[in-house]
Amino acid sequence: MTQAANTTVTQTRERKRFSVREIAIEYAVLILLGAVIVALAILSPSFFTFGNIVNILNQNAPLVIIASAGTFVIVSGNFDLSTGAIYGVAGVVSAWLAVSTGNVVLALAAAPVVGVVLGSFNGIVITKLRVHSFLATLASSMIFTTIAVLITGGSLITVTTPGFTALGRDRIGGVFIAVFVMIIIAAAFWLLLSRTVFGRHVYAVGGNDEAAELSGINVTRTRVFVFMLSGLAAGTAAAIGVSRIASGQPLSGAGLELSAIAAVILGGTSIYGGVGAVWRSIAGVFLIALIGNGFDLLDLNPQLKDMVTGFIILAAVGLAAAGRNRR
Repeated sequence: MTQAANTTVTQTRERKRFSVREIAIEYAVLILLGAVIVALAILSPSFFTFGNIVNILNQNAPLVIIASAGTFVIVSGNFDLSTGAIYGVAGVVSAWLAVSTGNVVLALAAAPVVGVVLGSFNGIVITKLRVHSFLATLASSMIFTTIAVLITGGSLITVTTPGFTALGRDRIGGVFIAVFVMIIIAAAFWLLLSRTVFGRHVYAVGGNDEAAELSGINVTRTRVFVFMLSGLAAGTAAAIGVSRIASGQPLSGAGLELSAIAAVILGGTSIYGGVGAVWRSIAGVFLIALIGNGFDLLDLNPQLKDMVTGFIILAAVGLAAAGRNRR
């Protein structure tokens, strides 16, 4: 074999090694998700049952919806720490309307509307006052939580209105209605981010907002709309949540914002903006969910669950950082 041929073979092998490594980094969350599914299928005969799968999907429907919209926020180079508080306000408003009017449709439809209003408030504050989204949404989460507490007077609003629990508890063909809602909304968010001009604007704003503005993109409008979507998602998730538990609780969304951000980051969306995808965030949600499900099925020490989840998030973020540094 000539030297030129040897060089060609060596280069081909290097390209193959590079390609495999790149694929591993690019699809780390799917590889981890697949590994957890295989491990649980082998270790627990209860894992691949219809009831268990449906319950996992139903329990995580609100988080999938919030994380899908959260992808827009982080891809645009921002954070939204108020989604849990918006969830709480939207839930108690929905419960209060159900009790006050007896109109189930009006009550459940009000939750997404409240979410859009509060999300718009965030967007306007961030863009007009030029406050960093981290601080702005941290402050607004305190305001929204106080509003929720004032609405309920610090207690629960129990809803006994007939039909109010249909969205959260009823099933079609054995599958919860909430799961169908989750699939439709997640698909809509995926299409919006990956297949529309607005989606390209979100990536451009997150990649370099000055360059985006110079190229004619309305950065302010894009950011406001991104936070409106985040509020819409939190309100929709609240409608499912309040219908499921049949009561409005001011602190029912506590911690949801951090779970959503963790899932988005675990999926490989860059915290620096400009990179990410809705499907990645959904995979992140279910990776965390399956870890929790595995601890329950295998009767493992629940105190170790957060530690294992933390290590997996660190590993995923480390892989993404390694890939970014290589490029």
